[in-house]
Amino acid sequence: MDFVSPVLEVASRICNCVGDRADLLRRLPQNLKSLRTETEKLKNVYKDVKERVEREENLEKKKRTHVVDGWIGRAEAMEKEVNELLDRCDEENQKKCFGTCCPRNCRASYKLAKMVPEKMDAVAELQSEGSNFQEVAVPLPSPLVIERPLEEKPVVGLDSPFREVWGLLQHKQVGSIGIYGMGGVGKTTLLKKINNKFLQSSIKAFDIVIWVVVSRPTNLERVQETIRSRLQIPDDRWKGSEDDKATEICRILKTKKFVLLLDDIWEPLDLLRVGIPPLGDGNQSKIVFTTRSADVCGGMAAQKSIKVECLEEKEALSLFQAKVGEDTLNSHPDIPKLAEMVAKECKGLPLALIVIARAMASAQTPEEWESNLQKLRLYPKDVAGTENDLFSVLAFSYDSLPDEATKSCFLYCSLFPEDYKIPSKHVIQLWIGEGFLDEYDDIQEARNQGGKIIQMLKHACLLEVGSKPFLIDGEYVKMHDVIHDMALWLACEKGKKKYKFVVKDGVGLVSAQEVHKWKDAQRIALWNKTSIEKLKEPPRFPNTETIIVCMKRFMFASGFFTNMPIIRVLDFSNVKLYTLPVEIGNLATLQYLNLSGTRIKYLPIELKNLKKLRFLIMDGLPLVGPLPNQMVSSFSSLQLFSMKFFSYMSPTDVIMLLEELEQLEHINDISIELTSIQSIQRLFESHKLRRSTTFLRLTRCYGVNQVQLVSPSCIKELVLERCYELEEVKIIHFEKQAVPSKFPNPQCCFIHLLSVDINGCNKLLNLNWLIHAPKLQHLRISMCKNIEKVIEDERSEGSEIKSGLSMFSRLVCLSLNNMSKLESIYEHPLPFPSLRRITVWGCPRLKKLPFDSSICMSKNLENIIGRQRWWDGLEWNDQTLMHNLTPYFQPL
Repeated sequence: MDFVSPVLEVASRICNCVGDRADLLRRLPQNLKSLRTETEKLKNVYKDVKERVEREENLEKKKRTHVVDGWIGRAEAMEKEVNELLDRCDEENQKKCFGTCCPRNCRASYKLAKMVPEKMDAVAELQSEGSNFQEVAVPLPSPLVIERPLEEKPVVGLDSPFREVWGLLQHKQVGSIGIYGMGGVGKTTLLKKINNKFLQSSIKAFDIVIWVVVSRPTNLERVQETIRSRLQIPDDRWKGSEDDKATEICRILKTKKFVLLLDDIWEPLDLLRVGIPPLGDGNQSKIVFTTRSADVCGGMAAQKSIKVECLEEKEALSLFQAKVGEDTLNSHPDIPKLAEMVAKECKGLPLALIVIARAMASAQTPEEWESNLQKLRLYPKDVAGTENDLFSVLAFSYDSLPDEATKSCFLYCSLFPEDYKIPSKHVIQLWIGEGFLDEYDDIQEARNQGGKIIQMLKHACLLEVGSKPFLIDGEYVKMHDVIHDMALWLACEKGKKKYKFVVKDGVGLVSAQEVHKWKDAQRIALWNKTSIEKLKEPPRFPNTETIIVCMKRFMFASGFFTNMPIIRVLDFSNVKLYTLPVEIGNLATLQYLNLSGTRIKYLPIELKNLKKLRFLIMDGLPLVGPLPNQMVSSFSSLQLFSMKFFSYMSPTDVIMLLEELEQLEHINDISIELTSIQSIQRLFESHKLRRSTTFLRLTRCYGVNQVQLVSPSCIKELVLERCYELEEVKIIHFEKQAVPSKFPNPQCCFIHLLSVDINGCNKLLNLNWLIHAPKLQHLRISMCKNIEKVIEDERSEGSEIKSGLSMFSRLVCLSLNNMSKLESIYEHPLPFPSLRRITVWGCPRLKKLPFDSSICMSKNLENIIGRQRWWDGLEWNDQTLMHNLTPYFQPL
């Protein structure tokens, strides 16, 4: 029986094998269903991966990884293989024995049945792999530069600044370049041209060009992210704080020769905080930025600043003609000449030229052009496109202003003529008089806020810098003509109320009929060679709050001021006005009256009735005799009184005026001129007058050899002029304890003093008391021929000077003229962190300047002015300092 066991074992194995195969065939339908399900899941994973890849390739400009690319290929092949397997299974399933479920070809069916679970495992593995991709694409190698879109036609008017900037980029000594100019002038277009110039294959001087739009408000994180994207910094190195990210940017940029293009900067950007390494050290990297403010160029320490000006007439006409089109220009012989006239009205602003050209492109008759030209001159908003495409675009800056007060201040500037340089101090004073800043009880606080508003409007490019503030009265602002037109459009409620703001500049004679249309005017401003036809009856101004008249000569018709029930502001400064109409005394609502620079010799007693008057300004008034008795003291609401540079008031009259001012409850800002020791004593004996006086001019004080200034004081501007016998200035504390001026008590501090002008005081020896004017900004000394040292420093007392005081740390402008004995400003070097200009003239013995090395680090210094011979003769303890300051020297 030994042969039976092997036979049974073989039979058992055959049965098991047959059983396994039968089981596999039996489970085939379920396995096929599972395979189809798993394949569908794989298809979904495949779609997700493919979409991620395509999105990152198309939108993020990345390249798929080799692993992902291989997986996609295998997934596609697997899908094909599965489909083929399923088709074969379907064919076999249709070949079963008739009337049974048994396959005809068991061997082939078994083979397919065995492949199905193998494919299921392979599909599941692919599916799992595709579901776990952390990264499907990687950044492409960074190109040198990414092209910025520009118009196909050559950009008009930017060739000159482009050549200048491109030339500076090749200059080894220039690292940072600032491009500035008003909105719509083409700064961004210029920067794009510079960017795209690097696309030329011949330019290989740099490793990478990085473009960043900064915009407003500055978002440091967004700037860093833009730079990170160009540098392709991976996620694992882009973690942590702002400083950590800056460190990573700096680490990479230090290894590259880069060009950083920063567009639309509104305020100085701290490049170190961003991660930009300091330029220099031989790496020859460059930074170019655009801004609307020249001040930002200084704040960014630009080594070169280039202003993009509005286009010249020829360039402006070329741009205008290109946008209008040849068909329109050639439609009539008169149109080219009319096109020149229309283009001139845009004053070279590219945005305005483009918008107006679009409006004129369909005008093919001379009559249409003439009509639009007239509208552009008188009512720009009536020209098609100016409201929606020009004013509305420019008005975005207006709409973005933070509050109604700031918006009112901006619109108020449209009362000044086009191209007019508006004195900042004057317009701020008007804003206060109008009540725009009434939330501030103190006039100085209101002035400070007015200064902030000026800066805000400049940063918004709604105002431009008219001149630099080297003089205490010297800062001016102005409006571009197109901004001016936009402001008037807004002030007149977007053109709906044509006469709400009436501004007439050099229009000649205004008809009586026109004047009567002003009955709805809120504000009226008449400038330069404008006069009014003789009126048969007094005009009515029931809604008028403001009248500004500024021209050489103006005659008010009888009764002109009789119908102004809500008038607040009358400004007649610098008008050749010889008499003041007495009916002004009936303007019960009047709060601001400016008669400065007029020819008025007598003031009518009727002015006493102005009980609501808060501001009375009479600078330079050639009065004959005293003011009407008790007139000033009757102004019960008066806060500001200014009477500088008057001519014919006796010392007694001045003392009487001071006594009346002292009676006023609300007075807190006095500007006055004194000519005698008695009037000086009267002012400083009064706590109210001393607290309120902000401008003091002591002139022609004959017989006065000593002036005692009382501290603490609110004086901001001090003038000592032609006090020929003045030898000494003493400071008296409010407790009336005299302190020599040489080294006064540190508690006696002139904390408010901003400007000092000393002229023709020949016996003065020094100005040591200035060490206690820590906020002094402007110092002018002239024709004081005995001063040898501005600040004396005797070693026995020198430490007192240095005790915690920042001498001249706020000084902006220093002027020294015609002082033959002057040898020293101060013995020890000082940093002068705020100094912008120093002028020296006629001081042959002044051989040293008290600058320390930090003056070269100042972002404010602009020039040092003097004779070349004087500059060449200066003595320097530090030759490096001389070399660093030489570029700032400007010979007279």
